[in-house]
Amino acid sequence: MLSVFICTNASSQTLQTESKTTDSSSARPKVALVLSGGGARGFAHIGVIRALRRMQIPIDMVVGTSMGAVVGGAYAAGRTPEQLEEIVRSTRWDEVLADRPARNELEYRRKIEDTLLPTRIEMAVTKSGVYLPKAAAGNASLEHALTRLLPDGMRDQPVNQLSLPFTSVASDLTTGDLVELNDTPLLASMRASLAVPGVFAPVRIKEKLVVDGGLVSNLPVELARSMGADIVIAVNVGTPLSPEKDIHSAFDVANQMLQILTEQNVQRSIKQLQKQDVLIAPKLDGISFLDFSAFPRAIKAGEQAVELAREQLVKLAIPREAYAELEEFRVLNTRHAKDTVRVLPIASLDVKGTQYVNPDALIAQTGLQEGQNLTQDEIRQAATRLYGRGDLEEVKTVIDDSGNERKVTIMTRESQSSRNRLRLGMELSSDFNDDSRFALSLMHVASSLNGYGAELRTLAKVGSQQQFSTQFWQPLAPASAWYVAPGLEYNASGLDFYQGTTRIARINSSQTGMSFALGRQLGNWGSVEAGIQRGFQKINAILPSTIENDPKARYFATTRFIHFHADTLDSISFPTSGSMMDFVWQSSPGNDGNQPGQASAELSGMKALSFGEWAGHLYGEWTRAQNTTTPSPLGGFLRLTGLPRNSLYGDTTLFGRLVVARRIGALPSTIGGAVRLGFSMELGGSYGGNEPYSFGRMRQAASASLSVDTRFGPVYLGAGATRGAGSGVYLFLGPIW
Repeated sequence: MLSVFICTNASSQTLQTESKTTDSSSARPKVALVLSGGGARGFAHIGVIRALRRMQIPIDMVVGTSMGAVVGGAYAAGRTPEQLEEIVRSTRWDEVLADRPARNELEYRRKIEDTLLPTRIEMAVTKSGVYLPKAAAGNASLEHALTRLLPDGMRDQPVNQLSLPFTSVASDLTTGDLVELNDTPLLASMRASLAVPGVFAPVRIKEKLVVDGGLVSNLPVELARSMGADIVIAVNVGTPLSPEKDIHSAFDVANQMLQILTEQNVQRSIKQLQKQDVLIAPKLDGISFLDFSAFPRAIKAGEQAVELAREQLVKLAIPREAYAELEEFRVLNTRHAKDTVRVLPIASLDVKGTQYVNPDALIAQTGLQEGQNLTQDEIRQAATRLYGRGDLEEVKTVIDDSGNERKVTIMTRESQSSRNRLRLGMELSSDFNDDSRFALSLMHVASSLNGYGAELRTLAKVGSQQQFSTQFWQPLAPASAWYVAPGLEYNASGLDFYQGTTRIARINSSQTGMSFALGRQLGNWGSVEAGIQRGFQKINAILPSTIENDPKARYFATTRFIHFHADTLDSISFPTSGSMMDFVWQSSPGNDGNQPGQASAELSGMKALSFGEWAGHLYGEWTRAQNTTTPSPLGGFLRLTGLPRNSLYGDTTLFGRLVVARRIGALPSTIGGAVRLGFSMELGGSYGGNEPYSFGRMRQAASASLSVDTRFGPVYLGAGATRGAGSGVYLFLGPIW
């Protein structure tokens, strides 16, 4: 009886609030707030809404396009401008605009691909051809950011059930028609309207493939009028057309063409405004479509623009009590939103939409199981892990709590590259003296080759280094941590030998081998494996020719190995958080007494650092070899800068460095990331078999560099010196550690 009374009382209060609001609004004209698209310039809408609230201007409906739909949808759902500004401030927009989830959320094998080829130039391979991605940015981080903008439990709220009427618009990609998103879940409505072509992927809404609504109606005044608006407050934050002096490239021309199309439909909408309507156009000079870091200026510009229109707006103001009732009605949805923190056992768990990926493997990867007691938010967070696989374009979680039991369905859509993808790369290094190297790289990954999720990964390099390697990775069960990995590899490159800093020999070395490993993945952060490799090495001397007569120049070897690797870095090129650790032990028994047994061990670790605009890392390395040189000789940029590359070797190597750099700028997110200016301090040495280690004998080096993070890989221009040994200037494109 008590529960019935409470429910009845709550319903009575809701009806009373609705009745009061209806009474207070029926005697005045209906006011619609129309918010245009404009990318990062759309943050001005937050300032506009804040200023309208201060003036107590009633808003009876909201219509938005693109970023206008995002801000308008969040406001209609119950957020305040202050809450929106704080969420915007705490959001890492570089991750939202990234082409994939944050690296620490990636599946472990995707991280390994970064270490093999640190470029982001990927293409899908299908039966009909090779294709670039549909968008520069991925889905996972964007959907997470949009979910944060909404009050708890509101992401799946149908748009047509919001207390404050709200509609967003999108463009049908196949017909070009306007699509009104007034009967979809709120998050889907916002996401679809924000699908800027080329930046975010198109969204499928009720069998229609839709993109950003700004292409057909960036300022949907007519739609607001059809919803019953008597007065329209239209806010235009669209990017103005570029002057001729700023159009330099084909990209600029294409961008201008899109702006022309958008501007034309905006001008048509402005002509539909009537004398009682208000047009607000914040001054957003210097804020570009993708300049998300400029949100404070955009918000302030929105507030200032409203103040300039105060004379027109104050006529619409209502008394404080009436406005308070309107606000209470606006946030009514949040009181009756779906209870996302309620714990219920999972009664059923299903995955739909897969074509090649095994649904059982996906369920196992989420960690969800029938019978688990979880909240809706915990279930969605678990399902979001699937984005880290790299082969799913969309992951949606549908939760049905009817009948006091929780039925979970994970709706997926495989990406175009889910079965086959290519990654292209280029490596370039030069010391502007006599050491210049160049290589073109290609990596192909074939996924979901069987029900257990097997992969075939092939890497090829041509240039100063020739490499071909392929590995078949076979889990022992769907989503199993255990796997076997047979592989083949060919590697050929030139090696230099030095006495001090003088080169005394140069050889060509080629290795061909096959391997087999048994391993276990450790979550998405590491792996440990043990195996055996059988290989053939051939050495041809270039200088001096007498090395050709060395009987050790051609031999077979069987090597046993153990490899442990851990990686939680947020970036393989310019880490700012996380760490990496690598341990490799190898042992070869020799060859019929003619070739002595060899063994080596290598331990290295890196810890990323970040403090404000500064970032860097600490790196340490120890290697030990028996009857062979250490596997990681010193010399070269950031490995005792100033010494010739790989010129310092021995039975034991010790090395450490500190790298610190300050962010001084950034490339557009579609082509790269931060630009940094930094320096390094390095300390290292190599020792003979029985030679004692001593700090006094270790070499000291330092360097300064300008570095740029690009989708083609990291670019460095650096200079430095090793104390008492030499100096150098370096240019790199590609990995350096």
